[in-house]
Amino acid sequence: MKDNYRILVVEDEEDLCEILQFNLESDGHSVDTAHSAEDALKKNLNGYDLFLLDVMMGKMSGFNLAQKIRKEMKLETPIIFLTARNSENDLLTGFNIGADDYIAKPFSIRELQARVKTVLKRSLKSNEPETPPVVTVGGIKIDNIAKRLVIGSKKIELTRKEFEILSLLVRNQGRIFSREEILDRIWDNDVIVTDRTVDVNMTRLRKKMEEHAGYIRNKPGYGYYFEI
Repeated sequence: MKDNYRILVVEDEEDLCEILQFNLESDGHSVDTAHSAEDALKKNLNGYDLFLLDVMMGKMSGFNLAQKIRKEMKLETPIIFLTARNSENDLLTGFNIGADDYIAKPFSIRELQARVKTVLKRSLKSNEPETPPVVTVGGIKIDNIAKRLVIGSKKIELTRKEFEILSLLVRNQGRIFSREEILDRIWDNDVIVTDRTVDVNMTRLRKKMEEHAGYIRNKPGYGYYFEI
């Protein structure tokens, strides 16, 4: 998952708005705030990766704002509703509008941070282009059906993580992925791993790539990328 997402928090409780902004910015995101749906509509909503919308606001509710975002603006940007209303009808209304999650107040900040991370990760995966059966680049083949690397006529078996790392880097040639991004994209949320885990898998993968090991590069202080 990339390091920095743009998030818009629309919440009429100013204190809560500030708390959410502070904690989400602590996670590395860029966060803007609005204290009403009307104020939110004055912004360029195309530039955000996630909307956190309070349901119960003044003249225009979060539900109505979400309908404008979905139906009038045709934006597929993920939406998380924040509300003290948690009846079944409210939940159904939110999800029918196109919500990606629904968090009932009061909630813990850690819970919200985890739910935000999950929604962003899910959104990122759904927006990725379809992977072709075989990708050929720089003298190597990545067989997405058999899940292995092919160099010349030699078939090289990779572990699941090694294959997923290689596929990620090749799909995004030239883009630098930090260790944290690779962990977010490749490892499940419930598995405890460290940055060192990425380095160990990279070392093994490079060894298996033989004379093509140099395609996987490391920019110190930034992360890994694939370049021929």
